[in-house]
Amino acid sequence: MTLKRFRALKGSAPFATVTVFDTTSARIADRAGLPLLLVGDSLGNTILGMDSTLTVTMDHMVHHTAAAARGVEQALLVADLPFLSYQISEEEALRNAGRLIQEGHADAVKLEGGRDRVSTIDRMVRNGIPVMGHIGLTPQSVKQMGYTVQGRQPERAEELRQDALTLQEAGVFSIVLEACPPDLAKDITDSLDIPTVGIGAGAGCDGQILVFNDLMGLSDTNSLPKFVKPYLQAAELMEAALKQYAEEVGTGSFPGPEHTY
Repeated sequence: MTLKRFRALKGSAPFATVTVFDTTSARIADRAGLPLLLVGDSLGNTILGMDSTLTVTMDHMVHHTAAAARGVEQALLVADLPFLSYQISEEEALRNAGRLIQEGHADAVKLEGGRDRVSTIDRMVRNGIPVMGHIGLTPQSVKQMGYTVQGRQPERAEELRQDALTLQEAGVFSIVLEACPPDLAKDITDSLDIPTVGIGAGAGCDGQILVFNDLMGLSDTNSLPKFVKPYLQAAELMEAALKQYAEEVGTGSFPGPEHTY
């Protein structure tokens, strides 16, 4: 998958993408034929047991992006720039984006924000780093906006429309729309020449994204957002397998002769 081929998905049949965190999840998703995989800073909550994405570092992101890259043969691999890795200065933003490309072997980076990120995005794109945008609910701004749906008020909806158009002009190849009303997400999608990827933004986006652990049923079911649909109860299957393993070890039926050198 190349940037050109991914952009060409605009207006075609809706496509699925997923957030991955390691070689195993990336390999499984890549073999499933998904066109884009995102190494998200949601690894803080999902993998590292943190309360939010705000304590995820560049070293975390480089480590997990490189791990995911080892499992990818076909998909476009995008990596999140974590909190405070691109807000301090354009020079630092460019350097950190470069680390995800150079050390993490990502194909592109993603950052949160609208018109206030235009100069930074332009700097990256001019230096050969493809950028994916992210507007609506932006988890790195949780201290300011909370985990609330964005764009319900007319003024905020218009801000998001303008943010999307401005990001496109700045050179992003795609935009994630998170937690905004479906009519607004479709309106934004229809106004753009680049693909949108929705998460909690309805069916009107060009594509959809979910977190690997959420859709596989590995996350805590008591804390899943409304937009998540588990397609597998992997945690229950894994627990049952571990219990069977423990039972067979306890009874002496494992290892058997066929498992012994």
